[in-house]
Amino acid sequence: MTIKLHCFGESGHSYKAALALELAGQNWEPVFVDFFSGVHRTSEYRDLNVMAEAPVMIDGDVLLSQSGVIQQYITDKTGKFGGKPEEKYEVLRWVLWDNHKLSSQVGMTRFLMNFLPEEKRPADVIGFMLGRLRAAFKTLNHHLEGREWIVGDELTNADLTCCGYLFYEEPFGFDRKDYPNIDAWLNRISDLPGWKHPYDLMPGNPSDRA
Repeated sequence: MTIKLHCFGESGHSYKAALALELAGQNWEPVFVDFFSGVHRTSEYRDLNVMAEAPVMIDGDVLLSQSGVIQQYITDKTGKFGGKPEEKYEVLRWVLWDNHKLSSQVGMTRFLMNFLPEEKRPADVIGFMLGRLRAAFKTLNHHLEGREWIVGDELTNADLTCCGYLFYEEPFGFDRKDYPNIDAWLNRISDLPGWKHPYDLMPGNPSDRA
C-alpha cells in the first residue's frame, strides 16, 4: 500500500514528513497541496484536515496531520529515527523546541520576506522575527558543538524536525557560514543515502509561479 502525503515543496513542515518517509525507505507518494491558491481553505481540504494545514499523511485507514506526529508514526512503523529508548524524551524535547522556537519562526519570516508582494512586506515584523531567529540559530549551533547529531549518535526525529527549513535558499536571515556547527550537521544530513532537497522531493517550487 502506498502512503499518501499531502504536501507542497515550499513547506518546511511538509519536508520533515517527506524526508522521514524517504529516508525510512517507505513506499509513498506526494499529493500536491496548492497552498498559494488557497486549496487548504476549501471545505474539501478542511474535511481532510480541520486545521487547514499541510502536511497530511494517509496510510490506509490512518490519517494524521502535524509533522511531528507523522514523524513519530513513521518511527513507530519502522523503528527508525526514535533514538535509543532512554533518549526518547530528549528527542521529543527538540521536536517541541523546533516547532516553537525554530520552524514556526522560520516559516513565518520566510513567507513574509519572499512570498508576499514586496510592497506588503512588514519591515518591523520581519526585523523582530529575524532577532528571534538569530537566538534560535545560536542555540542550535551551540548545542551541536562537538556533536554529529542533535541527540545521541545517530539521526533521529530531532534532526529531521530541526533541519526542516534550513535547506531552503530563499532568504530568512540564515547564512550557513555564520553557524559552522549547523553547517557541518546539515552536510551530514544531505550526505545520507536517499536525501533529497525539498524541491526535488515534493511538488511545488517558487519557479513554478514565476
